Amino acid sequence: MSRFKALLVQVTMLSFLCTSFTLPANAAVLSTGDYLAAGARQAHMETVTAALQREDVRGYLVRMGVDPEDALARVAQLPDEDVARIASQMDDLPAGGSVLALIGAVFVVLLILELTGVINIFSKV
Repeated sequence: MSRFKALLVQVTMLSFLCTSFTLPANAAVLSTGDYLAAGARQAHMETVTAALQREDVRGYLVRMGVDPEDALARVAQLPDEDVARIASQMDDLPAGGSVLALIGAVFVVLLILELTGVINIFSKV
């Protein structure tokens, strides 16, 4: 029985020793506005991504000399306000004109990013 007690004491000491080496946890309070903004960005990104993945839009982007995958990557890097603006413009336009408006909006965003020096896409064209 004394060997069992010795083993039990060793296991208990080892478990106390292991729990003393825990790493600190970092946490923050997430406000309702931040939570809703993250959900809204996801919804807007899905709208814009679905439009950019349409075959006619991809064909038009290729004809204009823009790689569709680069356009998707650039849109993913946009701030929340710009993605929301593009998505809201897509929702407000008539069904036939949404493709050209989306391409125009993406072009304007790419042009602004080019002029501010964030990207260097148009120097290759």
